Amino acid sequence: MRALVKSSKAPGFVLRDVPVPTIRDDEVLIRVKAAGVCGTDVHIHEWDAWAQGRCQPPFTVGHEFAGVVEQVGSLVSDVKVGARVTAEGHIVCGHCHLCRTGNAHVCPNTRIIGVDRDGAFADYIAMPASNVWPLDDDIPFAIGGIHDPMGNAFHTALHGTDLPGATVLVTGCGPIGIFAVGIAKAAGASHIVASDVNPRRLELARRMGAHAAVHPSDAEAAVRAATHGLGVDVVLEMSGVPAAIHQAFALVRVGGRVQMLGIPAKPMDVDFATEVIFKGITVYGVVGRRMYDTWIQMTQFLRSKQFDPTPVITHRFPLEQHAEAIAAIKSGEAGKVVFEIG
Repeated sequence: MRALVKSSKAPGFVLRDVPVPTIRDDEVLIRVKAAGVCGTDVHIHEWDAWAQGRCQPPFTVGHEFAGVVEQVGSLVSDVKVGARVTAEGHIVCGHCHLCRTGNAHVCPNTRIIGVDRDGAFADYIAMPASNVWPLDDDIPFAIGGIHDPMGNAFHTALHGTDLPGATVLVTGCGPIGIFAVGIAKAAGASHIVASDVNPRRLELARRMGAHAAVHPSDAEAAVRAATHGLGVDVVLEMSGVPAAIHQAFALVRVGGRVQMLGIPAKPMDVDFATEVIFKGITVYGVVGRRMYDTWIQMTQFLRSKQFDPTPVITHRFPLEQHAEAIAAIKSGEAGKVVFEIG
């Protein structure tokens, strides 16, 4: 089968012919139909400091996908051959304190497909049956293949927040931030301000329902105007840019909530007294998807037809055009990039 492989400790990927995975008794074999490409894949492609400290080539890349089940292990009873599926790409231990208290998304023993084991940029992938998630017949494989980043956006937007009627600021309109705009709208937010430096991404944020999509230099004015000077109820911080994080703390109202998904590239200073404590705000750090309440939310929102992520997908490539896919992401002009594989 074809597989896009991180073959060595150097920049680049190689498209190779490799054996079809052999599944264990508790696994299923999935023929991949579509796979999302994300910033993590770019880090691995570029072989930056993060990738060098985390990854051990060779392995097949890719952690976002959807496809059709072709084979099931002898212990699998609840996943059937022919089923249309996607999957949670974080494989957790299931027995640690966090897994057993409903917090498997922060399991310290997590292994991620396409990072710690062979991934989904291939014709086939082996997955634990427990990680497989059914895909409704009317959901295109391209949408199924981006459930992973959509799940990050759902987790950020909905966990612990009370969005119906709320005012929301989304700082950072990469694909996950743009998804979050659409989710906030579908959840009933009364006013959504999105900020980014990239005009193309602001355009996508408007298409997904932002009432105002502005450069960060204009975000304060937009928030003050929309909230009569109070500040927003919820900030979804998706960028990891220090200036945006400080802006999030400044523009959330007293007693509001800041949901933090963006990852700063290096340590940064925060004035906890004035930015957090004296404002009485709640700060929530977002890791992946909650297993599996976030997945239930995704399915329900997609079924409602109130949330449609299709506009966020701006580029589709065959697996052979992997260099073009990476270049599209690096250009800053792409929303979500998808490989059409099967």
